[in-house]
Amino acid sequence: MSLVKLTIKGISYSQTQNGAYALILNEVDGERKLPIVIGAFEAQSIAIALEKEIKPPRPLTHDLFKSFADRFDIVVKQVIIHKLVDGVFYSSIICERDKIEEIIDARTSDAIALALRFNAPIFTYKNILDKAGIYLNTNPTEHENEIPEDDGVLSTPETFGLDNNSKVGDIYASMSLSELHDVLEKAVQEEDYEKAAKIRDEISKRES
Repeated sequence: MSLVKLTIKGISYSQTQNGAYALILNEVDGERKLPIVIGAFEAQSIAIALEKEIKPPRPLTHDLFKSFADRFDIVVKQVIIHKLVDGVFYSSIICERDKIEEIIDARTSDAIALALRFNAPIFTYKNILDKAGIYLNTNPTEHENEIPEDDGVLSTPETFGLDNNSKVGDIYASMSLSELHDVLEKAVQEEDYEKAAKIRDEISKRES
């Protein structure tokens, strides 16, 4: 399976879940976005790493991990979002020490927070991006496979406020497939990626 390199487009505040944020990843050589809903702490940690000038008075957890790794000559070489199960993204951190490579499982938000601190590239597999990526100004008749599943990103390792999320899911469950495509297109145009992710999941369930 071929790897696709991703960059971070930014972080937006969730419109439906208090304390949740949508992390937006960009396909480097393409137009697709990969939104992942994360918690407030992870969003803060990623934002601080993006803003090089901001330095917290005490190290955050990811900063502590970086200091610990530096002390013992451990280098994070890359991060791979390698699996998507029931809407949940799973990631691996590829590390190296004394020319010996190790692979460590991690939540995607933690893996990305560390990748930023080590200046390590972020990748995913093409089949995952085909399934979960969305386009800006998307035309549902042109890009049907981009609609998939990201509501689940709001459901296990990366999610908060599940009761509220299930109510929103019930609304989408009552819509027709055509209506879902229309709402998805509008959400993407408005850059409401967290909402788009949920709609993609509902469409994915019906088309699977």
